[in-house]
Amino acid sequence: MIILAIVATLAGIAALCWLLFNLAVFALPLFAGIAVGTWAHETGAGIPGAVIVGAIAAALTFGLFQLLLLAARPTWLKLLVILAFVAPAAIAGYHATFGIVKLTMPSDTWQLVFSIVGAAAVGLTAFMRLTLMAPPGPAGQGVARAS
Repeated sequence: MIILAIVATLAGIAALCWLLFNLAVFALPLFAGIAVGTWAHETGAGIPGAVIVGAIAAALTFGLFQLLLLAARPTWLKLLVILAFVAPAAIAGYHATFGIVKLTMPSDTWQLVFSIVGAAAVGLTAFMRLTLMAPPGPAGQGVARAS
């Protein structure tokens, strides 16, 4: 019975880590949706109105990201747009890892070290996923052609 509990706990942690890595890309749209939804609720929109307004804000934030990636020509500008989405993902990764290691490690130093490693891993994963969403540059640019 104890072994089953340990295996179930490890499976739960693995599932949460998988969810964190898959949803880290959407950290900024989620934050924008929650912030706008909270504002809408405080101004009297009610719970259903706040959820709808927050969902629209999150969708618009992600749509703006897609539009900026399509419109941005220089690579450095695309990199800035991607980094604007990677930073909240890395922060979310830090706090998620810190929440897990806080329960398992007594040393504050090692909690910080593992949290930074978790932030780097989640940030790198989000960067790779967002880079894959970026459209490629113009075809044939910088390629020598034989006539």
